[in-house]
Amino acid sequence: MRQPDDLVIPFVGRWHYSRAELIADGIVHALGIILAIAAGSAMLALATSRSGTGEYVAAVFFVVSLVTVLSVSLAYNLWPVASPAKWVLRRFDHSAIYLLIAATYTPFLAQLEASFLTRLMIALVWSAAAMGIAVKIMLPGRFDRLAVLFYLAIGWSGLVLVGPLVDTLPATALALLVAGGIAYSCGVVFFVWKGLPFHNALWHGFVVTGSGLHLAAMMDCLVIDRL
Repeated sequence: MRQPDDLVIPFVGRWHYSRAELIADGIVHALGIILAIAAGSAMLALATSRSGTGEYVAAVFFVVSLVTVLSVSLAYNLWPVASPAKWVLRRFDHSAIYLLIAATYTPFLAQLEASFLTRLMIALVWSAAAMGIAVKIMLPGRFDRLAVLFYLAIGWSGLVLVGPLVDTLPATALALLVAGGIAYSCGVVFFVWKGLPFHNALWHGFVVTGSGLHLAAMMDCLVIDRL
């Protein structure tokens, strides 16, 4: 029986990950999920009495988004290639990256003065993320190279507010925030380097590192700097 067009698996025959590569990728994901749950829960518990409602809700959404993104990525990357479900999971995995970028920005932007530029930046980040998610869900497998540039563009769009961010956020948090962005950006090299052994595990290692640095930046802003 012929498969429906939306369940065609275009990458069958192209992916040749060894058992060792899959195990390494699974370990990286598992460590990331454990870190997100443990460190994220600790940060939220400590920030309860030290943060405003808006920034706390944004921090909760970041932690939930991070755990969701890593969980979906784990399912997608370890799912058998020959299964039609792999293609469905791919849509959610690639869409979730946009969700994480927007969810990462929001807690930091929520700490800035409620100016027109701040509101506009939040709206633009979430609008761009929603656009990216729509493309990945409705047009899977298309514009993949362009999507990489779009990920980076949204991720570094915060430079527009570099002045207010420098004036508002603690120096340590700023350093961690930038370091996380650099980690993500460096990881893109391994994301596109398909012929490199263990490239997937390396890419996800940079993702876990970047998200860990951003989580640390959030801890510094909402907890440590307010002790």
